[in-house]
Amino acid sequence: MSKVLVTGGAGYIGSHTCVELLNAGHDVVVLDNLSNSSKEALNRVQTLTAKSVDFVEGDILDEVVLDQIFQNHQIDAVIHFAGLKAVGESQKIPLKYFENNISGSISLVQAMERANVFNLVFSSSATVYDEANISPLNEDMPTGMPSNNYGYTKLIVEQLLEKLAQADERWSIALLRYFNPVGAHKSGLMGEDPQGIPNNLMPYVTQVAVGRREKLSIFGNDYDTVDGTGVRDYIHVVDLANAHLCALNNRLNAQGCRAWNIGTGNGCSVLEIKNTFERVNGIEIPFEFAPRREGDVATSFANNARAVQELGWTAKFGLEDMLADSWNWQKQNPNGYRD
Repeated sequence: MSKVLVTGGAGYIGSHTCVELLNAGHDVVVLDNLSNSSKEALNRVQTLTAKSVDFVEGDILDEVVLDQIFQNHQIDAVIHFAGLKAVGESQKIPLKYFENNISGSISLVQAMERANVFNLVFSSSATVYDEANISPLNEDMPTGMPSNNYGYTKLIVEQLLEKLAQADERWSIALLRYFNPVGAHKSGLMGEDPQGIPNNLMPYVTQVAVGRREKLSIFGNDYDTVDGTGVRDYIHVVDLANAHLCALNNRLNAQGCRAWNIGTGNGCSVLEIKNTFERVNGIEIPFEFAPRREGDVATSFANNARAVQELGWTAKFGLEDMLADSWNWQKQNPNGYRD
């Protein structure tokens, strides 16, 4: 089994991936600056797995911290989640996003190279695809200039990593293009806990359900979709976490850089999410329609055939699981990890 450094491992997707890594027998070292995450998430990782995580509080921009980790641990591979991810915020403070997401990724791979560690799984996003592409999106479609700075940083890091792997055959890099992660661990001990007003649909829905917010705003009801609301590909966070294990195994004996879509391949509208949440959980979600958000496309969902065929990965959880698990987490933890 491998020893894996997980940057951003105390965050939503990172912490769920730590559970799957530990359950699969890997050793885990987490580097996280706790800017948008919680140490309590790692306590719960250890509770759920009965295994320990080596935690380093620090930043991927800090070369000294990175070098110490590689000196103190025999790291075999890195899963890189650390990054700022709020689309709206990225438009207001672009330099912070460029520094953290782009410079931070360069800092990380430089430290990996110094330590002779060349296996990397990168947390990318479906936002890198050209908005002119028609869903289902596949990995051979062209990328484009994302309409927001968050997506732009993901595209730039993808391009940097591709060029790095072309120039140096020691590198073996997986680019995982996420669609819309939702859900929570079945236990209800771990889930999505955004600070401030949620940017994503699901924590907004659950915070309305638990009484933290008055009503759900649905942005746009005049799209060319089944009910006028935006259609997205929602994937259970545990399925997404397992995709990282599959990618890790694929890359340990491979060369070069390759991208995979991680989505279910099914599109769901925002109204469908709201209505299904109400039905599955027996709770009403008050809502209002609001104007479209700039940069939102009508429909985006994955063709996931490459991940299924090459990584041996499949999505096991359906929409009802995602919505039931999201609510189970929120009702047990009304204030997230800050209870």
